[in-house]
Amino acid sequence: MDARGRATRDALAAIALWSTLAAIVTRLRQVPPLFLVGSTLVVGGLLGVRRLRREDLRPRVLAVGVFGLFAYHLCLFVGLRLGPPVEVNLVNYLWPLLVVVLTPIFVPGARLGARHVVGALLGFAGAALLVTGGRLGIAPGGVLGHLAALAGALIWATYTHLTKRLGDVPTRAVSAFCLASGALALGCHAAFEPRYWPNWADSVLLIGAGVGPMGAAFYLWDRAIKAGDPRVIGTLAYLTPLASTALVALASGGGLGASALAAMALIVGGAAMSARAPREPVGVERAADAPGIE
Repeated sequence: MDARGRATRDALAAIALWSTLAAIVTRLRQVPPLFLVGSTLVVGGLLGVRRLRREDLRPRVLAVGVFGLFAYHLCLFVGLRLGPPVEVNLVNYLWPLLVVVLTPIFVPGARLGARHVVGALLGFAGAALLVTGGRLGIAPGGVLGHLAALAGALIWATYTHLTKRLGDVPTRAVSAFCLASGALALGCHAAFEPRYWPNWADSVLLIGAGVGPMGAAFYLWDRAIKAGDPRVIGTLAYLTPLASTALVALASGGGLGASALAAMALIVGGAAMSARAPREPVGVERAADAPGIE
């Protein structure tokens, strides 16, 4: 398997892990959001802490990681507090589209072809149909929530490209990103949320989330972006809401309706179109192995 094939594999593995997060979070509704983010990021950071080196703690490198992991989740949760959740979630899912359209700005020699653009737009259309069920009305008074979600989407897309630009920074540095971001989130929990101490059942779920969608997924995503084509990987990311919805439906004993099946067709079709677009070299850097993920 060549480097691009491995990158696609890593991206799909990260997407698969992210798709489990909603099913886990639905069972942790009683956990304050900042505590949930902070505790799971700390667990995710501990996955690779033994392999950290002093050079991974450079302020410039840590700033990128905290910008991505902490600022993104902060904007998302603020958006969910200030705006209608369905609309905020939809705006949040602009980030894969932004990953695609921002590629020429961050990656030397990369250009957007028609297949990349159409594939990303099909993916967003599928995500919109999936999140809204085909029923979207803009609620009054939710502008601040929408803006926070848009800021979060832009932050994650920018972070994704910045990690590729930091090609000399090994993937093990994601451990430091998680630990620093988790500590900040827990500090905000102590300052702004009611104190919370998890019971045994919640602790197991929090650890599981930290090991998987809030831990290993970030290492895999870092490795995929550094070795792969952001235009293709960004479009593949629209598989996240699709798989997440399917898992939640399965866990609740429900099924997928007609709108979900139509969304599936749009998302898979968009991913296939983007993957088949002509590829020119895009300045691929070598990504270091992720700790504990082989």
